[in-house]
Amino acid sequence: MRKRQRSTLRRIVDVAVPVVVAIWLVMLILGPPREDPPWTLVGILAGIAQGAALYWRRSHPERVMLITLAGGLVTLLIFPDAVFPYAGLIAIGSLAAARPPRISLLALVALLGLTALNYFTQPSEDATFAMLLPVVAWALGEAARNRRIAIEQASQRAVGDEQARIARELHDVIAHSVSVIVVQASAADDVFDERPDQARAALRSIESAGREALAELRRLLAAVRPEAGADGEPAHPQPGLDRLGELAAPLRAAGLEVALTREGAEDALPAGVDLSAYRIVQEALTNTLRHAGASRAEVTVRSAPGVLELDVLDDGRGGTAPSADGGGRGIAGMRERATMLGGTLDAGPLPEGGFRVHARLPLEAS
Repeated sequence: MRKRQRSTLRRIVDVAVPVVVAIWLVMLILGPPREDPPWTLVGILAGIAQGAALYWRRSHPERVMLITLAGGLVTLLIFPDAVFPYAGLIAIGSLAAARPPRISLLALVALLGLTALNYFTQPSEDATFAMLLPVVAWALGEAARNRRIAIEQASQRAVGDEQARIARELHDVIAHSVSVIVVQASAADDVFDERPDQARAALRSIESAGREALAELRRLLAAVRPEAGADGEPAHPQPGLDRLGELAAPLRAAGLEVALTREGAEDALPAGVDLSAYRIVQEALTNTLRHAGASRAEVTVRSAPGVLELDVLDDGRGGTAPSADGGGRGIAGMRERATMLGGTLDAGPLPEGGFRVHARLPLEAS
């Protein structure tokens, strides 16, 4: 509703400004009695032309500027008492708002040259004051242009940040789900003939992981393209630490023993911290499943005043994990999540064997 009102007001202004300026310029020409009706008629036509041209000041600012300069010169020659180039002031503001200074400054110089003719017909104080107005009009238009550019750049940055967030989410969801599916499919193949019950359990786990991945992908697509939820399914909430049990279930079915420990008060966390903490644990366990060859992983979530700590330890081949040096995309993504919240993340092999991911996420910065 508000946007429609602004659009209506803008259309009214676009029509009202040309009409008011044209009427005003015609009244200036008709004001004093004259003995040369032809020149009066020329002045009236010049005033109408200037006012009418202002209607296109947003779409064709250069042409409108030329018309107002020519019309303003005619008006000033016929009626020297017209101190201010009224149409030119509006035109230079519109031109500066739409075009860079390399174009608008040339028009400003021309308008100042036209206004400077007042020094031949008006007191110097009045002429000097009239010279200031084009500069002020140009400055207002340039400020509007800079503000518009700043808003566009901020919008582009926001789009880029959102795309990066969606990319991180997709990486975490797909990497985790596909890793679970691959491990479970391999396990099902190994015991398909001897232990069909275990094979069926593995297949059920694959189905569960696939459904979970599809649900999260639908949620991400709905965030990018709200109309994507055309199947009428309700939007799924963002995952958080309260869903770590669901996260660990398919990993246990794949043969990785996962121990979950929660220390400290389980107060409600800011949404950004809760989601990022879940994704960090998810990525750490995914790396354990894919690379470490571990049989056990311990996840500790520790809540302290103003900070949330995460510890993920496994007993696998920490020293030979592909991303143990921190250069892998998984660890880089976890570290990026922590840094985004003003926190830190350390990941690397332990001297006694295994691999550890430790993150500190401040709650206030979120």
